Amino acid sequence: MEKLENLVAENLLKIKAIKVQPQNPFTWASGWKSPIYCDNRKTLSYPDIRTFIKIEIARIIREKYPDVEVIAGVATGAIAQGAMVADELGLPFVYVRSAPKDHGLENLIEGDLKNAQKVVVVEDLVSTGKSSLKAVEAIRKAGCEVLGMIAIFTYGFPIAAEQFKAEKCELTTLSNYEAVLEHLLKKELISEDDKATLSEWRKTPETWGK
Repeated sequence: MEKLENLVAENLLKIKAIKVQPQNPFTWASGWKSPIYCDNRKTLSYPDIRTFIKIEIARIIREKYPDVEVIAGVATGAIAQGAMVADELGLPFVYVRSAPKDHGLENLIEGDLKNAQKVVVVEDLVSTGKSSLKAVEAIRKAGCEVLGMIAIFTYGFPIAAEQFKAEKCELTTLSNYEAVLEHLLKKELISEDDKATLSEWRKTPETWGK
């Protein structure tokens, strides 16, 4: 049976949620040059794929975190997917903004999160881990326990692994950068030289291509 990370990678590539262009790099919002771009919000337009992702995230949460009381999505990319997972599990849902609202109640966390609740965070994509862990910090500051985070995809940057370890937050992902490269090579969509380029990028993404 094909591994989950390979199935998810194949689906993300099929709908172009992940695009790989080693010869014509993308520019991220951070200014980094990148041979890959990932937008998992595209999965929401494909019912079979979004349902598959929802079911797999819910399965992992049931297995790893049976004591979970609340599902939290990270805004904006994981709001819809997180809400679907919460619905599948029959649990309350909240989402965490990147910054507090500048009007009204100035909420950072939207929804009803009660003190001391056990929370699993759902994320669509982990890059450096900075924005994902800001959501974890907000939930902890609200007096709740974060059991772990489940994300659809990670680039697997060393800095992200270090930050999650430092913050004592377990990260589980459905798929990853290696699985994408493996699929592309298997289907002969990239060359060995391309793979070497893509592997080099991940070591020092902040300076690659400059």
